[in-house]
Amino acid sequence: MRLVEMEIARQDWAATLCGCGGSAEHLAGDLLQLAGGGSLHEPCHVSLEDHVWSAVVLWEPAPAVTSVALAALADDVAPTAREWFLDLLQHLVVGEGTDGESARRGLDLPELCRDLAVHGIWLLYEEVMSNQSFGAGIAFEILTVVEPDRARLQRLREIAATWLPVCCRTGLCDDDLRVPDR
Repeated sequence: MRLVEMEIARQDWAATLCGCGGSAEHLAGDLLQLAGGGSLHEPCHVSLEDHVWSAVVLWEPAPAVTSVALAALADDVAPTAREWFLDLLQHLVVGEGTDGESARRGLDLPELCRDLAVHGIWLLYEEVMSNQSFGAGIAFEILTVVEPDRARLQRLREIAATWLPVCCRTGLCDDDLRVPDR
């Protein structure tokens, strides 16, 4: 879990406004718990909804949390934690809006999160190809949003068809999740 801890430590959580209205400092501990680095040394689900993301907007911590989620995928975290981080990453890359304060500063948080996720594209391919859990489907759905090479994505769909969910095999998730102009 060294990569997760390193990525959490490099973020300026205290200077970041959380979706709950306070400082995002508490997110460092929440993300560590999610990864299994809390006092129990077991992954513990923590909802970051209304702190980092909602159905309507992403908040200022979203890019930092995207970086932590990618670090978790590169790290040795428990399978349950991997699925939680994949789910979190999916919420961040499909985000459609930016909170008002960040938007006034000219930030497009969904675009920033998608750009960060592109840097971890091979981690997502590995998740799909590992075929270890339903995380393969989530990783594939994230790829439908961030993968610019549609031919490569189609080839992955063909190779992994036997273990991907029906929506991924048929392309139904592509239309639901793909961000226009990508």
